[in-house]
Amino acid sequence: MTDFARLSIAAASKMIRSGAISPVEYTRALLDRIEAHDGRINAFIRVMPESALAAARKAEAEIAGGNWRGPMHGVPYALKDIIDVAGIPTTCHSKILADNIAASDAEVGRRLKDAGGILLGKTSTHEFAIGGPSFDLPWPPARNPWNPDHFTGGSSSGSGAALAAGFVPAALGTDTGGSVRNPASFCGITGMKGTYGRVSRRGVFPLSFSLDHVGPMTRGVEDNAMLMNIIAGHVPADPGSAPVAVPDFTALLGQDIKGMRIGVIRHFYNRDFEADPEMAQGIERAIDVLRGLGAEISEIILSPLKEYAAANRIILLSEAFALHEPWFRERPQDYGELTRKRVISGAFIRAADYVNATRIKARLVRELATAMQDVDVAVTASSMDPPGRLDDPDGLEANYRRQARAPFNLTGVPAIAVPTGLSNSGLPLSMQIVGKPFDESRVYQVAHAYEQATGFGAQIPELD
Repeated sequence: MTDFARLSIAAASKMIRSGAISPVEYTRALLDRIEAHDGRINAFIRVMPESALAAARKAEAEIAGGNWRGPMHGVPYALKDIIDVAGIPTTCHSKILADNIAASDAEVGRRLKDAGGILLGKTSTHEFAIGGPSFDLPWPPARNPWNPDHFTGGSSSGSGAALAAGFVPAALGTDTGGSVRNPASFCGITGMKGTYGRVSRRGVFPLSFSLDHVGPMTRGVEDNAMLMNIIAGHVPADPGSAPVAVPDFTALLGQDIKGMRIGVIRHFYNRDFEADPEMAQGIERAIDVLRGLGAEISEIILSPLKEYAAANRIILLSEAFALHEPWFRERPQDYGELTRKRVISGAFIRAADYVNATRIKARLVRELATAMQDVDVAVTASSMDPPGRLDDPDGLEANYRRQARAPFNLTGVPAIAVPTGLSNSGLPLSMQIVGKPFDESRVYQVAHAYEQATGFGAQIPELD
């Protein structure tokens, strides 16, 4: 029997196209799995069985008639609930937008729909992609399928959990300070933040206009590249969208990395922060694997991680408060406590601090570009620690602070989080692979070579 929970996009697509499985059968199996297990995981805010099955029947008829739209045709997916779907509430996991019915589809959702994908539902997030994990919101926070007592990472928490739980093979998240790569790291999946402007944010509720990205989340690298092929592209109506040609992101998959130059930003995780020993050891083992595959390894030295993180935080909080100020004046009680605490700090950032942060950003963009001139990609930590417990607020705050993802939102370069195994306690470990602007294909090549050499992308936990 087919194990639908473990199917990759690539495998499912071939089976659907050949008639070995049907989109309706696949969709029903995943809906049944969600019904059986999501009561413990809380990956979804809204499951949409009727519309999903109707879309699956339509896809089945189209494929049987010879009208195959591509690899997502008949394949289920989920969207973080800050991404608009026409006629469905975009709640941002907040009481404030509980009845906010979207008038049209976000660009990324439209592309997935046009590709024949089957939307199963909207996934949990942190409130407005910043306040969480919280228990004082209309919906509970997502839990980690590897251990439901632990954090999923945020803010694309439900998307990460849904993938790790085998509820969907594909999901989208957003990433302003690491919110695709954080749940990827903590849930043992793959999450890519492409170059700033590579994927349109039209129809996605903003957190910070200067730093927001939309990114694909999958269980493996090939699937991630296939999903990026669909959602990437210039959208003239989106002022943040880059007018850059879109390659086939799968083109380099399977090519060896012998002779490739890989820099290691080691001081991020052994000096600027001292990573958990198991996390650091996982990264070092991964570097050894890449070296064994023929890559040439060298060291990269950048400004301290705290300088990148501080500039990112000042810009993020300033822009977030500017967006939320009217609601903070009119209905502050309707925010969760964590959102209030985090966003209100933006009210006390001076204009001079914001301007100086943007100037520091420009300098750090140049610094990273110079450091990357002599390498093809760089490797560093994503999270410094395995996921903390949901009943440990101090540990969760440390999880947010102890990370190396924000530098690549600030500089806008592509970065992917991939699993490096499991800790002794059975929780995911991870690393980050960073590329040059609009060179996602090279990042995917290295990530895929590592994944194929280790097999880590195939792991999902057993659910009780």
